[in-house]
Amino acid sequence: MKKEECHEAPDELREEYDFSQLPGGIRGKYAQQYRAGTNLVLLEPDVAKAFPDDQSVNDALRLLMKIALRQQA
Repeated sequence: MKKEECHEAPDELREEYDFSQLPGGIRGKYAQQYRAGTNLVLLEPDVAKAFPDDQSVNDALRLLMKIALRQQA
């Protein structure tokens, strides 16, 4: 049995379409806003069990920061 060859789908867009002429079509227009509002961290399963929500993680990290500052002084 021969394997069927993969063929790319035909390009259905007409050649006269010029997307550079569309208003507001700026690449990465909202990228900076997205990065500023997003900070995701993947926790290991054992750590995630200890912290049921984001508030508990933030509280624990703030406490750790206070301890670290006291150790420096």
